[in-house]
Amino acid sequence: MARQVCLIRGDGTGPELVAAVETIFRAANIDIDWVEVEAGLKCVEAGKPIVPDETIAKIKEVGVGLKAPMTTPIGKGSVSPNVTLRKKLDLYACVRPVRSLPGVKTPFDDLDMVIFRENTEDLYAQIEYMVTDHVAQSIKLISDFGSERIARAAFEYARKHDRKKVVAVHKANIMKIADGLFLRVCQRVAQDYPEIEFWDNIVDNQCMQLVTRWKIYDVLVMPNLYGDIVSDLAAGMMGGLGVAPGANYGTNCALFEAVHGSAPKYTGMNKVNPTALLLSATLMLDHLDMHEKRVAIEGALESTLARGIKTYDLGGDATTSGFAEAVASELKA
Repeated sequence: MARQVCLIRGDGTGPELVAAVETIFRAANIDIDWVEVEAGLKCVEAGKPIVPDETIAKIKEVGVGLKAPMTTPIGKGSVSPNVTLRKKLDLYACVRPVRSLPGVKTPFDDLDMVIFRENTEDLYAQIEYMVTDHVAQSIKLISDFGSERIARAAFEYARKHDRKKVVAVHKANIMKIADGLFLRVCQRVAQDYPEIEFWDNIVDNQCMQLVTRWKIYDVLVMPNLYGDIVSDLAAGMMGGLGVAPGANYGTNCALFEAVHGSAPKYTGMNKVNPTALLLSATLMLDHLDMHEKRVAIEGALESTLARGIKTYDLGGDATTSGFAEAVASELKA
């Protein structure tokens, strides 16, 4: 029986990226029943909420989803669809694997780390208002509960995947109360995992160390804002957002996504790189216990890149659909 998975095709280039993943999944003979749900700019333009209630309800019912990039309207008038999904589905753990890919040349060789970003609190709680006509204030929300569950998720991942080190990233030297709480909770949780080495870094120092001593890092755990910034830095180290996968886990459901934007200026040009969404989809396969399928697709992807078949962002001339067909041909070989 086919496993149901909710599918958000997204905005801009999102539908083209989804089509590429579908091409590769068909070649891999993956038995999934896509349940299409709506979210994003198209909903707003149709006079609906950016994430309709029926979309939230269906993802909760099915328990797993794949999401292409969506456009967030800039300025006032609409919230982020990504933040809305994370909050309403309580997807508290954003997990971003960072690893080197064959054929993708960067100054950073042998990358192999995983970033755990708390996904529901911090400044992304969106508690902000105008104090006066000329002063705005945003509230940074850090809780013991939220900090503990992301810290424990990072340590449990390290234990399950035989990772040796977990590093907490913070700014507790300045935000002594909020970030101080996050750090203390991580220190407390670390005591339950004595076999895993633990230390902490201030976020600005961590950014410097990522580009000078990246090989010493294994699992990083941090609050929401730092996770957003550091994970994009790490994505650049592995070749750009076009190759960076993402997963969002909650207690009862999981949502997998490419973390880059919808690139509306490239809509319909058959140009953008589908690798990020594809690798997010392989993380989903792992979540669904389809481990062999994940290994097969990632092997085909790596073979394709090693052959020099790349999209424009990696210095190649392959189209979105052409790249997908090349990966698919590796699976059929």
